[in-house]
Amino acid sequence: MEKIFNNTNVAFALKSDTELDRAYFLFKLIDNQPLVRIGTAVTNFAIKAHLPVEGLIRATVFDHFCGGINEADCLPVVDKMFTKGVSSVLDYSVEGKEEEIYFDNALEITLKIISFAKEKNEIPFCVFKPTGFGRLELYEKIGAKKSLSPVEKEEWSRVVARFEKVCKAAHQNNIALLIDGEESWMQDAADDLVLDMMRKYNKEKAIVFNTLQMYRWDRLDYLKKIHKISQSEGFFIGMKLVRGAYMEKEILRATEMGLPSPICKSKEATDENYDAAVLYMLDHLETMAVFAGTHNEESSYLVMELMQKKGISKNDSRIWFGQLYGMSDNISYNLAENGYNVAKYLPFGPVRDVMPYLIRRAEENTSVAGQTSRELMLIKTERDRRKANSKN
Repeated sequence: MEKIFNNTNVAFALKSDTELDRAYFLFKLIDNQPLVRIGTAVTNFAIKAHLPVEGLIRATVFDHFCGGINEADCLPVVDKMFTKGVSSVLDYSVEGKEEEIYFDNALEITLKIISFAKEKNEIPFCVFKPTGFGRLELYEKIGAKKSLSPVEKEEWSRVVARFEKVCKAAHQNNIALLIDGEESWMQDAADDLVLDMMRKYNKEKAIVFNTLQMYRWDRLDYLKKIHKISQSEGFFIGMKLVRGAYMEKEILRATEMGLPSPICKSKEATDENYDAAVLYMLDHLETMAVFAGTHNEESSYLVMELMQKKGISKNDSRIWFGQLYGMSDNISYNLAENGYNVAKYLPFGPVRDVMPYLIRRAEENTSVAGQTSRELMLIKTERDRRKANSKN
């Protein structure tokens, strides 16, 4: 398999010199763990104290990792990426809200994006987080099979109704719908609900996609279990495969509660688990569709190799690669340049409301060994290439 991910000319073709310099500065900061901790604390304080920091945040970290403050604000970014063959997944990235008004608002925004996307080839997927539609503690209680109060039963019926409404809209508009994975202690309830939506709306093809966080050692078994269910009941499985975004929180909780860790014993075990899930899904592509959400070059090459060996077309609609906006452009744009289906998660929302997402991104980058160093090396290579060309 030809190694394509070192081509920085393709990777950063859309970035101006100024944007490239900003990216280098940001990843330099993220590469320093103590600085990330201090910056996170200062930013949280500034936002809670309502200090006027939004302009600074918008000009630096926000504009690098987010598309804008609303869906219309994202359109120039969407259109720009699509000139290079990279699609967008508009992601309303407001986290940590607990009130019904916010859940209803998230639903309306998701429905609006579905309606918006049906007119635009640049947006083949929509997405939402389960906790965008209901309280985490409610999912947790249901997953633990605890009895609900009458008020909680009514609350859960509203969560189910939100899922139903958005999945129905996605099906009617023929837009694939990615449902993000979250903490393990709330995921069982979300999994059951998503499975019900797949039963209902994935009869002709995969419209509803769940997410498997493959740093969990039990996820491959779960995939095989629901595959058997889908075979016996006659529906398709859509699945986004990721390594996972809550590792430190998962390990801490398991330790504090004296529970077995849900996380694989090592990074290598997680990689093996991820690749095994990719192989399993491509072996059963007649009834599955996969969104390979990964910033790992080796896993991306594996998908490419398997597609080649199995004679699967590069642009087969059942296989997509996905990365986050502002990260791994060397993977996204080189895959698109070579004819594969690629979509970038493009977060958006009010600056203050999106800060929990951005802080999680920064913390995640510092905890993934080699990720930030790789970004810095690629950016430096491209800066050096441009300087050399300007002298010629």
